[in-house]
Amino acid sequence: ACTSRFKPKRGCSVLEKVFPFLRWFPPSGENLRADLIAGITIAMILVPQSMAYASLAGLPVVYGLYASFLPVIVASLWGASRFLHTGPVAMLSLMSAAAIEPLASRGTDEFIQLSMLLALLVGVLRLALGLFRMGVLINLASHPVILGFTNAAALIIGLSLLNSFLGVPMPRSEIFLADLWQVIHQIPAAHGPTLVFGLGTLAALYGLRARFPRLPGVLIVVIAGTLISAGLGFEKIRVVEPQQIADAGVRSSFESLMDDQDRLNQVKAEQQAIGDRIQGIAGKNQQAFNLQAELLRLKGEERSLKHSLYRKRVDVHQIALVPEPQDDGRLLYQIAGEAGPFNTVWRWSGSIEGKFRLSGGGAVVGAIPSGMPSFGVPLMDLGIMTDLLAVAFIMAMIGFMEATSISRALAAKTREKLDPNQELIGQGLANIGGSFFQSYVVSGSFSRSAVAARVGAKTGFYAVVSALGVLLVMMFLTDYLYHLPKAVLAAIVMSAVFGLIDYKSMVHAWRVRRNDGIVGVVTFVTTLIMAPKLADGVLVGVACTILLFLAGTMKPRSEVLGRRADGSLAGAATHDLAPISENYVVMRFDASLVFINAAHFEEAVLKSLSEFPHARAILIIGQGINRVDASGEEKLRALARDLRAADVTLMLAGLKRQVREALERADLQEVIGEENIFSNKESALRTLERRYPQGKLGQVA
Repeated sequence: ACTSRFKPKRGCSVLEKVFPFLRWFPPSGENLRADLIAGITIAMILVPQSMAYASLAGLPVVYGLYASFLPVIVASLWGASRFLHTGPVAMLSLMSAAAIEPLASRGTDEFIQLSMLLALLVGVLRLALGLFRMGVLINLASHPVILGFTNAAALIIGLSLLNSFLGVPMPRSEIFLADLWQVIHQIPAAHGPTLVFGLGTLAALYGLRARFPRLPGVLIVVIAGTLISAGLGFEKIRVVEPQQIADAGVRSSFESLMDDQDRLNQVKAEQQAIGDRIQGIAGKNQQAFNLQAELLRLKGEERSLKHSLYRKRVDVHQIALVPEPQDDGRLLYQIAGEAGPFNTVWRWSGSIEGKFRLSGGGAVVGAIPSGMPSFGVPLMDLGIMTDLLAVAFIMAMIGFMEATSISRALAAKTREKLDPNQELIGQGLANIGGSFFQSYVVSGSFSRSAVAARVGAKTGFYAVVSALGVLLVMMFLTDYLYHLPKAVLAAIVMSAVFGLIDYKSMVHAWRVRRNDGIVGVVTFVTTLIMAPKLADGVLVGVACTILLFLAGTMKPRSEVLGRRADGSLAGAATHDLAPISENYVVMRFDASLVFINAAHFEEAVLKSLSEFPHARAILIIGQGINRVDASGEEKLRALARDLRAADVTLMLAGLKRQVREALERADLQEVIGEENIFSNKESALRTLERRYPQGKLGQVA
């Protein structure tokens, strides 16, 4: 144990820093029981959620299970929060798919390998940020940016699964809203039973959450959906010969789609071969330049083929076929007439060895490999790593924001001390370790962490228990998940992410400060427009925050003061007050006097004096000036000299100690005059009244 009854043992603080899980020891029987119950509860949520999020990441569902085993354990052992549960999350799953899709086709081995590489990059960046104690970088993303991004991302994630509800394909281009519009156009071709599964799952999740909140609703709908799907024969697949398609135009469309897919595979293979040849060439010569030019041509052809494939998949899905028995016993597939959403028609589903794969039912998870994830080194390609580095950094920061926000909320309730940098280290190690065992990007989960706190988890050991639960599923239960409808998984994700939408907070931010509301709205809109490149929305939001901050800093608030009835000072224009005197001006400046606003300070002083042509002095109330830099000091020096030449005295009052010391080091008191620098505004006003007593308007008595 690292603690005694009264004080920590010597050396334990260092050990706990390196091995934070030592805080769990010695475990009490009560804590073990609580963690076992919490771990089993979370495992029942984690298994279906992880499969759903893997689909969102464009990966086979088994990779969600892989990401829910080793990374969960590592993050729990080396993280800071005892409640934070790490694993697959919706937002980073969608961002992972969006980052990799321009580089590889979904479902291919290359796509899977790049997902592991992205996890490694995110892990290395998080680990580096944690080791160098740079968790403060999260402050670059203001609360309105996080609000706008989270709301937009939740909406995008939910709507990106609409095609799974309808049972139609969704094109994957660089414009999410255009892809969504293509899905909406396919509503007439929706598969009725798939829609029923999706809507039924949403209704069941809502009902269970409202009436039986302690039951594992997600697990219940998964079991029920799988049993119903298996009992009804929800999946209907047939493999047919090309000559069994009666219509020549339909057969030609199917074959064209197959040809494009074969050509795409060939182009990818040629790219790999050329890439290997370029790496084998020492130095840069004409052969290397020729190969690079050919590689660029192939990349262009790849983009064109992908666009063509997405378009053709949508087009061929509109073709509904019905089988007609022939005299020789064969089935010939004809174009269906009026095909309702609940009529059994057969549509294109893929190809196998030159044959057409047709589906007459809904999509299910299918066969899931059993066993533990195997060890493998992620694909190390310097060019691809460079392409992914920027988005990996954004994902590292967004994942960190997710993790710390839930950790802080839970820590506030339990008065747990939270170390953001240690959390970064834990999250980084989880992604690095997971990437070598077939895991994609993971982060802290809002929903699972909140459930763990609610059911009474005591230490991070509960997360280890949940990971062992996933291991049991991978080893012994994957065969039973074959008939799980993908619409059920889509509904699980929708139910989770739509709960993150919080427009009230955006409205509240707008009411508190208009600029914050603008930042939130700009982040929300740009994230939607730029989707699926969600990271760009964050960058625009951060840039907007910085620009508005700079605009406010360049032109801070300054105002001529008047006197209220009670004798206190306030802004003359704001409170409709008469000026204190026509013979001198009292002005407040509410910002540090630095290079970015020094010119505005001079402009404000001269403007105030222009409104009082008989003024002989101007008093600057400097209580709001926190610091002065070289530019600010020089502006004060020049202004004092110019005003003296115009027979106007510059006076300062209420300066903070650090500001006054900076002016003394610059010997500015010699230029302004010691007699014109006051410790407080009251003494300055008394001096002004003595020096410039009010006689007739504009005249000194």
